[in-house]
Amino acid sequence: MRVFFGALWRGLDGLRKFLHLVLLLLIFGIIVGALRSTIPVLPDKAALVVRPEGEIVEQLTGDPFERALEKVQGTLRSETLLWDLTDAIDAARDDDRVQALVLDLDRFTGAGQPAMQELTGAIDRFRASGKKVVAQGSVFLQAPYYIAAHADEVWLDPLGFVLIDGYDRYVMYYKDALEKLGIDMNVFRVGAYKSAVEPFTRTDMSPQDREESLAYLGAMWTGYQDEVTKARKLAPGAIAKYVDSLAAGMTAQKGDGAKLALEAGLVTGIRTSLEVERELVELVGENRDQDSYSQVGVDDYLRVVHAEAKLRGDGKPVVGVVVAAGEILDGDQPAGTVGGESTARLIREARLDDDVKALVLRIDSPGGSMFAAEQIHREIEAIKAEGKPVVVSMGDLAASGGYYIAAPADEIWARPTTITGSIGIFATIPTVNRTLDKIGVGVDGVGTTAWSGQLRLDRPIGKEAGQFLQATVEHGYEIFLTRVAEGRDKTRDEIDAIAQGRVWAGSDARRLGLVDHLGGFDDAREAAAALAKLEEGSYDVEFIEPSLSWAQELALQVKTMVAQVVAGLGIRMPASLTRVVKQLDPVAAEVERWSRLKSANHLYAYCFCSVR
Repeated sequence: MRVFFGALWRGLDGLRKFLHLVLLLLIFGIIVGALRSTIPVLPDKAALVVRPEGEIVEQLTGDPFERALEKVQGTLRSETLLWDLTDAIDAARDDDRVQALVLDLDRFTGAGQPAMQELTGAIDRFRASGKKVVAQGSVFLQAPYYIAAHADEVWLDPLGFVLIDGYDRYVMYYKDALEKLGIDMNVFRVGAYKSAVEPFTRTDMSPQDREESLAYLGAMWTGYQDEVTKARKLAPGAIAKYVDSLAAGMTAQKGDGAKLALEAGLVTGIRTSLEVERELVELVGENRDQDSYSQVGVDDYLRVVHAEAKLRGDGKPVVGVVVAAGEILDGDQPAGTVGGESTARLIREARLDDDVKALVLRIDSPGGSMFAAEQIHREIEAIKAEGKPVVVSMGDLAASGGYYIAAPADEIWARPTTITGSIGIFATIPTVNRTLDKIGVGVDGVGTTAWSGQLRLDRPIGKEAGQFLQATVEHGYEIFLTRVAEGRDKTRDEIDAIAQGRVWAGSDARRLGLVDHLGGFDDAREAAAALAKLEEGSYDVEFIEPSLSWAQELALQVKTMVAQVVAGLGIRMPASLTRVVKQLDPVAAEVERWSRLKSANHLYAYCFCSVR
């Protein structure tokens, strides 16, 4: 009895301690949430500092809890949301408290040219207000320099350089490796230019892939040169001349890259960060601690701006924005990917919301599952049937399945360097029977029909199964052509002539009728408002995203705090290390990409054509 009651008491005591811990965590979570919601104090005179971390993206990857957990553990993927940057800069343009814009690009790793054009457009609008824009960097690589070129002053560290190397597309080909492993990649596709499966069926780039790649890469390189030349007021051909003579120029300057960039007119001058800081002190004054210039970061500034906007609460009609960024996959998917069900649900939310008068669908996607794309396509047709106009704004990439979901829109806007098109379908099924033969494993058995076992991975694809899959792919292609023809008001044959899986730059897509207009997000937003008969200034723009309930918010704060404690004890999740390794290993990353394609019907509209 003593042992029994002793064990019972210890159990109850342990439960008491556990409940106390849960209660404390809840209290701390509420406190943390309250502290996090505190609005920062904005100086009367300051510079807005834009300091992108990692890649600039259309949508942050992962759900809020996953991002919070990874941030605490130090494994958060470096990303900066494009719309945070543009919103902050546009708000600062008319804010008397913000006297200058500072671009610190040392931690910025890249973005597609269309996304950078959205950012530089906001910078140009800020500059047009008469306020100064200052860019500084220890080194300017191609993407950071594209943005820096739009500043009034571009300052380069004495030990720095400007490296512009143009655009390329190199692909790993696995045919020989698969042959050595005894793996057969069974491919079913439609379209002479549908090159997504070629890494598994060839040892080099096909003539068709080479042709289309050179076409859109050339358009991107021309766009880069035109934009930078115009921004820096350089002579025509100056950028190409700088790139072509870079090696010889560095030798002539004895390795002084900063001096070479200055002589080429790419930078305003050569200064250390301390010298730039002293100039900014003269421009906007010192901060409270008197150890630097008066400044505010994008996150803090947006919190102030959003809080002030909430207080105004004008109840205007809304132009809703749904972002479709990443691969298109079946079911519910987190941010950074496009879920057939989850993205369709956001569009449905806009359809059912009486305040939303028009929808802008912002697409930055290479495509993926055809079934998921069809789900989204159907929901777009539904919102149009309700009388709400839909306008597509294409980002860096809106190809294959990304174009599939764009096709039914009332208008399609793209940048000249947007990669789009790739209208085609494929299916792939690997079989490993030869691999098993190599290690002495045989496969034998019986089935009840001629079809039994024809789709097993450990046996060759059967003749009937091959015919079935090819017919399915061809049917999927016909559906794709029909969707595009209906959306673009063209015939099936007209679309087929420019389809075949071919990728087009936005400027060519406009000429071919796949795109209506060339322009950015603001152009698409204005077009959507005009179609809904909303006058400029009479409406608000709202991004429609999955929202967390108060209970989920509280759980997020508590879990984040627990993760902070775990991280403080030096405990790390092994999965985080695995994720980093995968990101560093291109072969593993390729395998991971294919592993995400799990559509039930095995049909994919996917373009392996992203360029950074």
